[in-house]
Amino acid sequence: MLALPDRCCGGGRLRSVYDDQPNAHQKFMEKLDACIRNHDREIEKMCNFHHQGFVDAITELLKVRADAEKLKVQVTDTNRRLQDAGKEVIAQTEEIIRCRVQQRNITTVVEKLQLCLPVLEMYSKLKEQMSVKRYYSALKTMEQLENLYLPRVSQYRFCQIMIENLPKLREEIKEISMSDLKDFLESIRKHSDRIGETAMKQAQQQKTFSTALQKQNNVNYGRNMHLGRNRILESKNEITLKRTFEDEDEHEEEVLTAQDLVDFSPVYRCLHIYSVLGDGEIFENYYRKQRRKQARLVLQPQSSMHETVEGYRRYFSQIVGFFVVEDHILHVTQGLVTRTYTDELWNMALSKIIAVLRTHSSYCSDPDLVLELKNLIVVFADTLQGYGFPVNRLFDLLFEIRDQYNETLLKKWSGLFRDIFEADNYSPIPVANEEEYRIVISKFPFQDPELDKQSFPKKLPMSQSVPQIYMQVKEFIYASLKFSESLHRSSTEIDDMLRKSTNLLLTRTLSSCLQNLIKKPHIGLTELVQIIINTTHLEQACKYLEDFISNITNISQLTVHTARLYGLSTFKDARHAAEGEIYTKLNQKIDEFIQIADYDWTMSESDGRASGYLMDLINFLRSTFQVFTHLPGKVAQTACMSACQHLSMSLMQMLLDSELKQISMGAIQQFNLDVIQCELFASSEPVPGFQGDTLQLAFIDLRQLLDLFMVWDWSTYLADYGQATSKYLRVNPSTALTLLEK
Repeated sequence: MLALPDRCCGGGRLRSVYDDQPNAHQKFMEKLDACIRNHDREIEKMCNFHHQGFVDAITELLKVRADAEKLKVQVTDTNRRLQDAGKEVIAQTEEIIRCRVQQRNITTVVEKLQLCLPVLEMYSKLKEQMSVKRYYSALKTMEQLENLYLPRVSQYRFCQIMIENLPKLREEIKEISMSDLKDFLESIRKHSDRIGETAMKQAQQQKTFSTALQKQNNVNYGRNMHLGRNRILESKNEITLKRTFEDEDEHEEEVLTAQDLVDFSPVYRCLHIYSVLGDGEIFENYYRKQRRKQARLVLQPQSSMHETVEGYRRYFSQIVGFFVVEDHILHVTQGLVTRTYTDELWNMALSKIIAVLRTHSSYCSDPDLVLELKNLIVVFADTLQGYGFPVNRLFDLLFEIRDQYNETLLKKWSGLFRDIFEADNYSPIPVANEEEYRIVISKFPFQDPELDKQSFPKKLPMSQSVPQIYMQVKEFIYASLKFSESLHRSSTEIDDMLRKSTNLLLTRTLSSCLQNLIKKPHIGLTELVQIIINTTHLEQACKYLEDFISNITNISQLTVHTARLYGLSTFKDARHAAEGEIYTKLNQKIDEFIQIADYDWTMSESDGRASGYLMDLINFLRSTFQVFTHLPGKVAQTACMSACQHLSMSLMQMLLDSELKQISMGAIQQFNLDVIQCELFASSEPVPGFQGDTLQLAFIDLRQLLDLFMVWDWSTYLADYGQATSKYLRVNPSTALTLLEK
């Protein structure tokens, strides 16, 4: 609908049409016609006003028409010529436009390639790092790709492929590094003994070097005080130290350190990789778990370990190798293992080691093997102590093993003593010249000024077993000292240990061997006499053994806590046992002679001489008591008195034997002759030292009884019976009555 001006038809009119007022449409149309007529009149007035100008313009146009046609022809011609001339320009312009488009495209491509090239270079670098197993660097490259390079070109499809591949590469790196770690753990498990052996050798060499250096310092310290006396010793120590340095240098050139034997790069690499990936805790837990399992395997000994030194050496080497690796990991990594973890692992291992050593060492019966075990434990402890592990419990264990070592030594020396006693001839040592004499006294501290005055050849009072026993006791002290070395104990403690072990040797082992020797049936009176002489000299030599121990330990015997050797009581007990055995064997020998006595108890007259068996018995006793000249006086006197008393008692029992029913006076006279020979023997002082007729009193009971029957002085016996002055005071009435009945 046309929008008519309000002045033509009025706004009110137009609204009335829409409002459906009555006759509104007709009125509107009338107003509209009136408005149109007004406009036509205005147009007509305007045309009339400008008509002359329009005519003038048309006239002017007609004038320039011809010129316009000429111009048109000229323009057309000019245009044609211009078009012909511009075809080449247009072609060149189009070429320029095309080149400009190409140039713009190339620039765009270069810009895009410049954005993509670093990404591709980094990805290529990543692949190269993966191929040469530089996984930690590869992870760093991935991190740069993700954070710096790929976001710039993320709209390209190849970048999306890269983004998808990076997690896979990370997992691949984790798997490869974990595989390398497993190979590493397996490798160090197999080669831990070699690592430990190297570490133990180095610790031993360091200890040897320190000892040599300390000795050199001691020599230098005492040089001014004892220059003349120590000059030779100093030169020797300098040579030893020089050789030690040279050996150390050669060893350093040839042997790597324990850590150099292991390539720890798989551990570092895996640790770094898992740390970068945020799984460091997972890796730490896995590593510690696997190493705990390996520790349990390492601590399991072989069943036959106690049979050879190599079994113990391999066991210790594996353990040292394990903890050398852990100590290195502790110091070169941060947090993979901690001091708390290694201490806990070591305490667990130490308890197991001590239990294993207690069990297996108890099977060792060879003292040399026990000593080797001790030396290995010392090297083992010194090595691990050098790495910071506490080893006091190991040295406490060595004191337990020391007791076992002493027991094995005692068993070994018991066999040695038995062999010495078996091989002894139990006769004084003959020496033909000065050289033989010096050889003997170089082995045994024997001093006898009276014997020294005698000319060669001569005999030493002791038998060959005495210097051998003395030398073996010294060897035992040396053997016991070997175990005490390197135990980090003071000289006083070592001195005390040596004295205690020596006391055990004397009071238990040697004493037992002597007691068994004395009780052996083939040991006769001569041997028993020699045993008493031997024990006397061994007893006197105990003070030299104490001096020997003091010289070794540099501890004076005057020290309050210094123990004394119990050899005196040992040899006294053995001597008393030998004396008792002498008394027993003498009595047994007398009984043997008595058993062969063959009296004719019904004979009418005596033979006029003593019985043959009795004369043989007296000759035996006389020769036996001659051997007793080297015995202490009281021993010989006691033996002689005991023999005479036993002989008297045996003869008395022969008379009073219940099986003997009748005795003739001739038999009594013959028996009296035998008793007279006994009394003559007693009065001949077979053993010097008896006062008066003390020895003859052994036969007084028998003499008074025989006198009673020989004289037949019963009235005197009955009259004086019970009085102190009685001639037959020692005759028992029952004994006299029994004999009287026979």
